[in-house]
Amino acid sequence: MRRSFIKKMKLSNVEMSKELQPEEVRPNESSFSGDLIKDTRIVKELYSFPKNIDFMVREFTVQMMADKKIVLFYIPSLTDVKKIDNQIINPLIMANKEVRDLPSSISVSAINEETEIKKAIAELNTGATLLLVEGDPRGYLIRTSIAAGRGVEKPQNETTLLGPKESFVEEADKNISLIRKKIRSEDFTVEKMVIGGRSNNEVYIIYNKELAGEKVINEVKARIGAVKKDAVQNLGLLIQHIEDRSTSLFPTILQTERPDRAASFIEDGHVIVVMNNSPFAIVTPGTFWSFYHSADDHYLRFIYGNFTRLLRATAMFITLFTPSIYIAITNYHNEMLPVDLILAIAGAREVVPFPAILELLLMELAFELIREAGIRVPTPIGPTIGIVGALILGQAAVEANVVSPIVVIVVALTGLSSFAISDVNLNYAIRIVRFGFLLSASVFGIFGMVGIFMLGLFYLSIVKSFGVPYLAPLTPKYKSSEDTLFRKVLKNERLRPAFVKPKDITKEPVQNE
Repeated sequence: MRRSFIKKMKLSNVEMSKELQPEEVRPNESSFSGDLIKDTRIVKELYSFPKNIDFMVREFTVQMMADKKIVLFYIPSLTDVKKIDNQIINPLIMANKEVRDLPSSISVSAINEETEIKKAIAELNTGATLLLVEGDPRGYLIRTSIAAGRGVEKPQNETTLLGPKESFVEEADKNISLIRKKIRSEDFTVEKMVIGGRSNNEVYIIYNKELAGEKVINEVKARIGAVKKDAVQNLGLLIQHIEDRSTSLFPTILQTERPDRAASFIEDGHVIVVMNNSPFAIVTPGTFWSFYHSADDHYLRFIYGNFTRLLRATAMFITLFTPSIYIAITNYHNEMLPVDLILAIAGAREVVPFPAILELLLMELAFELIREAGIRVPTPIGPTIGIVGALILGQAAVEANVVSPIVVIVVALTGLSSFAISDVNLNYAIRIVRFGFLLSASVFGIFGMVGIFMLGLFYLSIVKSFGVPYLAPLTPKYKSSEDTLFRKVLKNERLRPAFVKPKDITKEPVQNE
């Protein structure tokens, strides 16, 4: 008896919950019916109106439309309410002649007709206003979107001396316009995809239809379309879903906050992706050399640009090998240094109680902690913490005989050199790899360093980015302008990189017939 009573109670609760739940849009209600009461009820239930305060419904009657009722739906947080009042409601209410054609009776920049409820709701969620007319089985979508955001500012990470001082912002429309004004061509193409089962985030794929290879375009679309998540809010999250190797130490998708740099990649046949809520664009495919290059390389004259690249390559090798070379020489290869220098190093380390590897690891870890703290703390005091922390920590450690002065010099030189690596993701990769070289040198000396270096080269030679070898065009060899370690004189760069399979590999101007 008790079990049957409980079972009945459960069934009654289920039936009650079904009655309380709002009716969903059934298959036969996928389109607007023209019944204003029915269509209005469906939209209200979808947005939980009036419980949901971030959704507005405005109803009024237009006398010049035979006293037909009109209902407006919009999301206040995404919509310009003044535009709705001045350009939609007032022209209809104040009309002094019969309104036969609704789109021509309101003064808005863009209005589209839609019969499917699902598509209308998708546009409504982006800030459009949905207008329904009594007896009309269509919905009118009016562009009234407005979103809070910041203006175009200077780049924070990719600074330049002579290049444009513009950076991307968190609005995709603005980012597309920043690129578009640099490429004034009818071949400039922007495609939209929607990802996120619940959030319906928009992703914009940008390329030149006469340059970008179909294989790369289709690969980018396929990977974005294969993302199965409820929400992907920005490009930082999207990258982790579409990159070739999610656990790879080296990045395979380039991020740039500079519109001019994104435009140059488009003109080389690459595919660019932008998205709302992301103040940068991603470049596909991305090879190792695209991370190594910086924005100033081509804005500077030939000699100056190559000089900065030489400094950057030197800084990369200093960051990777200086700590490990110090450990290898002091522990295993003393004969490689002059006797006076060896004696000086031994004298400085005489009072230090720790082995050289532990001493260096402590200082490297301390430097990384100071560096991370300088990034996370508020901007006004960040540089102060970095400078004061490094000076006090280094001086105190030497005076307390915890570390030797030569270790402080090695760590400082390594840390300063790492700042010359402009790309943030490559910077992280180099800093992490440095510890691998350090540990291998402490166990096997220079032979351990060589072994790790060879394994790294083998690994990079098999990594690919959207089907493109990571070390291209250096290896394997492709036709290009040879803009790899050093660049050529600008007028001699006549070829686009062949590894992206561009439709036109030469940079010759198109002859108008």
